[in-house]
Amino acid sequence: MSEKLLMKGNEALAEAALKAGCQLYFAYPITPQSEIPEYLARRMPELGRVFLQAESEISAINMVFGAAGAGARVMTSSSSPGISLKQEGISYIAGAELPCVIVNMSRGGPGLGGIQPAQSDYFQATKGGGHGDYRLIVLAPSSVQEIVDLTILAFDLADKYRNPVMIMGDGLLGQMMEPVSFPDRSDVELPEKPWATTGYKGDRPRNVIKSLELLPERLEAHNLKLQEKYADIAATQKRSEEYLTDDAEIILVAYGTVARICRSAIDMARKKGIKAGLFRPITLWPFPDKTLASLADKERVFLTVEMSCGQMVEDVKLAIECRRPVYFFSRVGGIVPSPEEVLAEIEKRVAGRCNA
Repeated sequence: MSEKLLMKGNEALAEAALKAGCQLYFAYPITPQSEIPEYLARRMPELGRVFLQAESEISAINMVFGAAGAGARVMTSSSSPGISLKQEGISYIAGAELPCVIVNMSRGGPGLGGIQPAQSDYFQATKGGGHGDYRLIVLAPSSVQEIVDLTILAFDLADKYRNPVMIMGDGLLGQMMEPVSFPDRSDVELPEKPWATTGYKGDRPRNVIKSLELLPERLEAHNLKLQEKYADIAATQKRSEEYLTDDAEIILVAYGTVARICRSAIDMARKKGIKAGLFRPITLWPFPDKTLASLADKERVFLTVEMSCGQMVEDVKLAIECRRPVYFFSRVGGIVPSPEEVLAEIEKRVAGRCNA
């Protein structure tokens, strides 16, 4: 690892993409992730790579489709409304089984909303925001260092599974500054892509990349093949982190920025004699349901904390299978919950458990 540098989340993500071998980047500016294209507009030409500011988010995602089909490591980034505009292209890319990385530094909504952080794009990211039965691998960092680590992982997973991978951040993570270090990637060799449309020169069968299948039997077979791939991803790529869960009487479930706040609230609760713990999903899809479910084997309650009106809480309830109470607390519209607010909710739920 290199020496530590103080970097903004968006800029660290951009540099990590370069370390991962990103060869082409297409995007359109939107707050609060505009530092990503700004940084790459300078850095990519220095490295002989391609930066292009598209005329729209729709254009950008279709450029990603073309570059991924030609075998390049490629990335795009945006924020909530821009990701919505990319949804048709994302579905095409998933259907064509092409690897790419998509970054969403999400903001408040619905509609144009505001530029403050939110987590209300969870459904869109994890349930397939576009049309058809497809899945994205969704990674949710909670620090600038983890942004770096998960960005590099995202490119590797995209190539391994020939599937889009989304990095799900928010406006606060993108804007905060923290010390980070980058791995030495100078000797990393990018994987061969014999399926890519790079010109066959008569020495192999033609490569054809498409998502269109007019015969329903062939489309059904393609869908079932995709589902087999998603099952493999779900079996091998679930990631999570726990904090003080062993003896916890209440377990908070949170990701990204909110997980950091919950951790502070848990430390405050512990000082008051309340045994609280944290379960943090790192992969939002595949959701680490079995690990979370194992925490429901003991008599305790769960509190899901989000910056949404209640999206991840559905996956938490499904994982626990109604064996334990699952409560929900949130702030929305770009308001970030404070540790004191979360602590008050912890105290409320623990008191209710004792009185039950």
